[in-house]
Amino acid sequence: GTVPSTPPPHKEIMSAPNPASSGLFLNGQRETGQDVRVGNVTAALAVANIVKSSLGPVGLDKMLVDDIGDVLITNDGATILGQLEVEHPAARVLVDLAQLQDHEVGDGTTSVVIVAAELLRRGNDLVKNGIHPTTIISGYRTALKAAVAYLKRDMVMSVSALSDDHLIQAAKTSMSSKIIGKESDFFARLAVDAVKSVRMRSSAADLAGAGAAAGGVGAGAGAAAGGSEAAASASAAAAAVAPPAEGGAGAGAAEAPAAAAAAGSTTDPAAATKKEKVRYKYPLSAIHILKAHGKSSLESHLIDGGFAINAQRAAQGMPTAVESSGDGQPVKIAMLDMNLQRHRMAMGVQVIVKDPAEIENIKKREMDITKERIRKIIDAGARVVLTTKGVDDLCMKYFVEAGVIAARRCNKDDLKRLAKATGGKVVTTMADMEGNETFDADCLGTCDAVREERIGDGEMIYAYGCGGGGASTIVLRGANEYMLDEMDRALHDSLCVVKRMLESNTLVPGGGCVEAALSVYLEEFATTLESREQLAIQEFADALLVIPKTLAVNAAKDSSELVAKLRAHHAKSQRDDCDDDTLKHTGLDLINGEIRDNLAAGVVEPAISKIKSLRFATEAAITILRIDDRITLNPAAQQ
Repeated sequence: GTVPSTPPPHKEIMSAPNPASSGLFLNGQRETGQDVRVGNVTAALAVANIVKSSLGPVGLDKMLVDDIGDVLITNDGATILGQLEVEHPAARVLVDLAQLQDHEVGDGTTSVVIVAAELLRRGNDLVKNGIHPTTIISGYRTALKAAVAYLKRDMVMSVSALSDDHLIQAAKTSMSSKIIGKESDFFARLAVDAVKSVRMRSSAADLAGAGAAAGGVGAGAGAAAGGSEAAASASAAAAAVAPPAEGGAGAGAAEAPAAAAAAGSTTDPAAATKKEKVRYKYPLSAIHILKAHGKSSLESHLIDGGFAINAQRAAQGMPTAVESSGDGQPVKIAMLDMNLQRHRMAMGVQVIVKDPAEIENIKKREMDITKERIRKIIDAGARVVLTTKGVDDLCMKYFVEAGVIAARRCNKDDLKRLAKATGGKVVTTMADMEGNETFDADCLGTCDAVREERIGDGEMIYAYGCGGGGASTIVLRGANEYMLDEMDRALHDSLCVVKRMLESNTLVPGGGCVEAALSVYLEEFATTLESREQLAIQEFADALLVIPKTLAVNAAKDSSELVAKLRAHHAKSQRDDCDDDTLKHTGLDLINGEIRDNLAAGVVEPAISKIKSLRFATEAAITILRIDDRITLNPAAQQ
């Protein structure tokens, strides 16, 4: 059953310049067969080798200098690859892969690229040994299915109610390779608190399946809202949904208000989850990260339910703080996306004046137009006005007289977030349907207090106790730009990890544990197949070991010995007669260069991150392996 090796492609005929020989190409080259594959794999490996040394808790950082001399120091795989201007089309697949992983999971960008490149390399070797790419591809697919199934069955720890410990451990694991790894205790706590502070309920519509379910969920929603009226209306709605024929459902709906009333305004999520599964989502866009120079990184802090915006008040005469008044009136914030300057005529509008005395009136009216606008905003109750455009001196005067804080040239995205946080809207125009100018008081956001505080070199405006949905701000402090940027990226990865953990409630041990276990399992699995795919599956199994190997090499430890020990432990744990359950959590301890139970040591990752990165890496490798022909058109000649 030998597979005949393919004869080497005749390259010189294919890329012959005279169109007569091939009759196909007038203007371009074609490369086929093994040449293309080797080229693609080499390019992919080159990309992976760039990020290889930044993997793991002892990985090193990369310094990227761009064409105008800006420096970026980072350890985040997606950032590194995003900065590289990759020419080769196959290598670009890996760059996209890292971006995808960053987008979907947030963490694990480096490892996904390394695994994909390793799969490619091994796949290419198989092709050289005369195995058809299709066989390899189907083998990889089979291996991926088996691996994911095994992962879900045996490796994933489901953590029903995630305690903070697991979240903090996951955040620390994610940070361990980054610049803030040394202070990971502090930052992990910060990340977990930040994600928890923006918790939102998934809409009840997703959850209401049957009528009976709607009863439970509706009442739950009401109880969570804390208003008994809300609970009553929700259960009434549920009763309407539940067909009266199902007596049970109707009765359930009737009991619901009682339960909700008993629950009162308890915001204890544990109590809610016992009755029915309440799904929450944690929108990371609501977490605002502000970077300010100065102090040490340990003086970063989280403003819970608060929001900081990088702007200062426009004039010195304005108050530095606006507090809510004693009778419970919150501070109202107007967020504008328009100019508060003296009204000028639009371009190309000409005013022909017959009487010179009218010019004064025109000027006066121009002033009055803006004055009226400002009046309307202040009359609507705004005590803080933030705008993305300018405010000129004429207008300052009115704000100062009214004792309003105004800030100009704010970042539009920040304002949008602030609007979400305070429950207001960003107003772009004051024109209403009738064509008059009005300012709708519903657009104002509310909060308890707005103060201008000095941070580092500049001032920032803080809004405390925002009235809308969850929002919180992390203010990062650090020595210099590079450090702050890298802290921002590391924190982003950790926030993503915490979010995934909270949403999926599952984790796996980290530190090369999953890869080693899958490798051992797949080798065993490959021998059960009686087809050619088993070679591809064995290679897949070996390719996964690249993660523990790279981790060990980066830590300057003996990778062969560590990986051998790791595999021995996992092989032992997968035998039927194994009674020690902790063996399957064995991973690497890179600081001391030994192996240990990583679950107990608190090195954990969200399971979804592992599963997705396996999927993405395999898909990318398959995409590149399928290519066996590349046609490059010559650029059009310039006349």
